[in-house]
Amino acid sequence: MRKLVYTGFMSLDGVVDSPGGGPGEEHRSGGWVFKDLEFVPEAWTLKGEELAETTALMFGRRSYESFAQTWPNSPDHADYKELPKYVVSATLSDDAVIDGWGPITILRSTEDVAALKESEGGAIFIHGSAELARRLSDEGLIDQYNLLVFPVLLGAGKSLFGRADRDKYMLTLRESDSYANGILKLVYDVKR
Repeated sequence: MRKLVYTGFMSLDGVVDSPGGGPGEEHRSGGWVFKDLEFVPEAWTLKGEELAETTALMFGRRSYESFAQTWPNSPDHADYKELPKYVVSATLSDDAVIDGWGPITILRSTEDVAALKESEGGAIFIHGSAELARRLSDEGLIDQYNLLVFPVLLGAGKSLFGRADRDKYMLTLRESDSYANGILKLVYDVKR
């Protein structure tokens, strides 16, 4: 069984919207990850650790369309280029998939995601894709959360977690750290 990991940047009030401020990130505070905060290199080591574990990437349609504009030619994301990618979308057409960014498979439903998790292979990491993450969380399909929580309150934007009335999920803290600039690293496993 494959592990599905959500990785992301989150404000203290739970917003994951537009952390980098790039194309498709229209939040009024877009780019909040890089603004007004001292750069502390060790706060970013989680990203390198994740890369060693990543065997595939998963995106929702909007995040795929946004990342596909920059990641394929970005030196910062070169190690992801040839990894298999899964896009969960009922509306993305097969001919909308870009060339030159490794194998890309469109999954049409959460049932397709559940079937993928049952296949052989390593960890699949979800980057961005807040709406997809909420849907997969509600279906009990996410196994781990890797979060860098930033000392900022954004007040509005997409949240990682939905507000629907559902049974609670318990999490086990696997790893945590704090950094001089106020960023917290929180790695949680979902208890099953």
